[in-house]
Amino acid sequence: MPDLQPLTSAEQEFVQEHAQADPAKLLLQQHRFKGLEVPRLVHYIQARQKVKNKLPLWHQNLQIIYPPVLSLEQSSSEITARYKANLGRGRVLIDLTGGLGIDSFYFAQQFAQVHYVEQNPELTAIARHNATVLGATNMQFHAGLATDFLKNFTGKADCIYLDPARRGSANQKLHFLSDCEPDVLQLLPLLFQKADHVLLKTSPMLDIEQARQQLGQVSSIIVVAVDNECKEVLYLLDKNAPPEPDYKAVNLHASKEEATLKFKKTEEETATITYSEPQAFIYEPNTAILKAGGFKSVAHQYHVNKLHRNSHLYTSETLLPEFPGRVFSCQAVCKYQKKAILPYLAAKKANITVRNFPDSVAAIRKKLGLPEGGDQYLFATTDVHQKPIILVCEKVIPAT
Repeated sequence: MPDLQPLTSAEQEFVQEHAQADPAKLLLQQHRFKGLEVPRLVHYIQARQKVKNKLPLWHQNLQIIYPPVLSLEQSSSEITARYKANLGRGRVLIDLTGGLGIDSFYFAQQFAQVHYVEQNPELTAIARHNATVLGATNMQFHAGLATDFLKNFTGKADCIYLDPARRGSANQKLHFLSDCEPDVLQLLPLLFQKADHVLLKTSPMLDIEQARQQLGQVSSIIVVAVDNECKEVLYLLDKNAPPEPDYKAVNLHASKEEATLKFKKTEEETATITYSEPQAFIYEPNTAILKAGGFKSVAHQYHVNKLHRNSHLYTSETLLPEFPGRVFSCQAVCKYQKKAILPYLAAKKANITVRNFPDSVAAIRKKLGLPEGGDQYLFATTDVHQKPIILVCEKVIPAT
């Protein structure tokens, strides 16, 4: 079992004093710190460094216990856990893959009772301790297999949540539902015996359409990004799901309102959009929209033109600051030639993005002789006339 002893005042002082220290150097110097169990404290410091931005509530509390680093890397962030918790409310929720307990803790803010289930007894003990430290009194902890817990659970939950493990015996990443543990496809009948609603979290690498067809009874598919980095895909499963699920692309921010695009697949397929040459402003949708496949829907809903069927870049003559993604002013449209592009780059460096273009970023940098950086952005893409072009741009507002 893990060491669940809280840090003493001397240990807390050491952790705070060396909060930014190099853990490897501290281990080499451990002979200097008499009376302290330095390897244990170094693990604590290393863990806090990893969770500082991901789990700020955990980071600021020195009574928290941390598991091995891999479990920290696999856990949800606070911002995504809060978002998931707000998707539903009710009396009872079961978290079948409890892990470090981040999701369970935030579900406990919305549900009267949360059952945390985890097959790893050490993680269970850590999660129980941390929940107590953080004041979550409506959580029950169960160390055991998810299937065993469900079979023995005699009540009825409002919702069951699970985040199947996505790593195999060789620690490789897995991207198919059937390769995950527990196997949600095999478990579905039992899940719906115990609850009418199921919330499933999967890797962003999983093929969304394949998963939707395999799961069935999907009422909503939510792609979640944080600061324009795609983090997870959620499937809301309901006994009485409609014939066609909603798709939602959500980009979360710690300091401002989330950006959301909602559509149905039939709407995406039938949306009427327009194409044009680059105009005054260029728009790049956030990663959640690109993963969800809302290429036409974002153009239709925000009344922007698409540069090319396969480019997924958009343009307009007037500024749309509410566009859910990065927004740029277009300074020049150039041929893919060094002599055509360099006159527009005052600092002789640029950030480069490729969208539907024959060359890679590395190949473009080599051809143009451009280092990375600066305030200017080059978009290498294909225009409506099927010609390769380079857009010289500057960002005008932060990504949303």
